[in-house]
Amino acid sequence: MESYFDTNKELWNGKVPYHLESDLYALDAFKTGATSLKEIELALIDDVKGKSILHPQCHFGQDSLSLARMGADVVGVDFSSEAIKTAKQLNQELNLNTQFIESNVYDIPQHINQEFDVVFASYGVVLWLPDLTKWAKIIYDRLKKGGRFILVEFHPTIYVLDWDSRQIHYNYFHETTPYLEITNGTYADPDAPLQSKEYFWVHNFSDMMMPFLKLGMKLIDFQEYDFSPYNVFGEMSERKKDQFVFKDMETSFPYVFSMVLEK
Repeated sequence: MESYFDTNKELWNGKVPYHLESDLYALDAFKTGATSLKEIELALIDDVKGKSILHPQCHFGQDSLSLARMGADVVGVDFSSEAIKTAKQLNQELNLNTQFIESNVYDIPQHINQEFDVVFASYGVVLWLPDLTKWAKIIYDRLKKGGRFILVEFHPTIYVLDWDSRQIHYNYFHETTPYLEITNGTYADPDAPLQSKEYFWVHNFSDMMMPFLKLGMKLIDFQEYDFSPYNVFGEMSERKKDQFVFKDMETSFPYVFSMVLEK
C-alpha cells in the first residue's frame, strides 16, 4: 500500500497551492471570519465549545480552524506535508491554538494517544482508504466513552458514475485493488496546470457502517441529501445557496450522506 499512499501524497501536495487560490476554498473570506463548515455538518456538530475534536484528513485545516473558532480543542491530521505546513501557518496567522500533525490516517496511533469527545471527517475521505475496518478501529480507540464519530461524506452512488456522462462506470462494491486514474487540474480548479496520478477505492454503505457497529458503537443518526454543497461533479446548477445538483437532471439523486455513531 505504501506506493499507493506515496502517489496520493504527491497528488495532494500538488493540489495545495491551487486550492489556496481557488474560489471553492474562499481563503480570503475565511481569514476574515467566514466558516468553512457547511449547514449539514454544523447541524450535526452543534455546540462544540470546550470539546476535544480529532479531525483526520483535514487538508490544509480550514474546517479544523473553523471548529477551533467555535471553541473546540482541535487536532487536525493529514498526510500531505504541504497541507499541514499551510495549516500551521494559518493557525499562527489567525492566532488560534489548533494542533496539526502530518500523518497517514493509519499511522494515527503512532502519534496520538489522547481520547476525544468527537472525531469528525467530511467530504471525500473514504475513497482514499483501502481498509475501513482498520480505519474504524483507529477512530473507535481515539474516542472517549460516549464520544461520537461524525461523518459527512459524498454518497457512494456518486462514485459509481462517470460525472460527465452520468453513466455507471465504477463498481459499487469494494475491491482490494484500487482504481488508477490520471487527473487534470483539480476539483477546486479544473483549469489548474496540474496532471497527477491518483489511486482510490470505492466503498458501499455496509463497508462504512458495519465495522463501527461490530465494535459496539451505536448509530445515532443517518441522513441522505439530494444535493451537494460543492460544485465538483461535472455540469451542475445551483438550485439555492450551497445546494448543487446535476444540470438538467429532473429526478432526485443522493449526493451526500451523514452518519453519527456513539461509542
